[in-house]
Amino acid sequence: MTSPSYARTRQMARTPCNGGARICTFESDLGWMAVSWLEEQISRLTFGHSSPQAAVSYIKSDLDPTEVTRSMSRLIKRLQVFAAGKRDDDFLDVALFVSEMTPFQQAITERCRRIPAGETLTYAELAAAAGHPGAARAVGRVMATNRFPLIVPCHRVLAAGGAIGGFSAPDGIDMKRRLLAPEQTIRGDE
Repeated sequence: MTSPSYARTRQMARTPCNGGARICTFESDLGWMAVSWLEEQISRLTFGHSSPQAAVSYIKSDLDPTEVTRSMSRLIKRLQVFAAGKRDDDFLDVALFVSEMTPFQQAITERCRRIPAGETLTYAELAAAAGHPGAARAVGRVMATNRFPLIVPCHRVLAAGGAIGGFSAPDGIDMKRRLLAPEQTIRGDE
């Protein structure tokens, strides 16, 4: 896919906001993405889909895509730049809807957000860094159900011994390798 035109944020439909919940779809170098918001917090993100309908279906939302606000548009552009391979955005300023997560899931998610581009941690290292040594398997479950991939860079979490491990996005491990490739360049440049 060629570089996306950042003015080309496509939506399936324009409908009024429903109780603060919004969803939009857009194209990127990593396929179609969908992002859902609850008030001003991201509640779900998905990428790597062949169509906007597939992206919305993956999120399992009963909402129709809504009109994009200015702050949504800024995040969409940032995600498109990230998908195109420019990895200098850590997304730490993006608010996430985590109130439905357990304290353990929140701790793992928050620590994973802080893994910089060009670095990786194993599930065990992430568990220890989040204050839960010995919880590598539980960390694996949190990563497998990550609602905010790219913003919470679960692709930077590897299996024991640095093996690639799994990845729940479309195209699985191939997508994980694709995400890590430009980041290995970052590591090599330092």
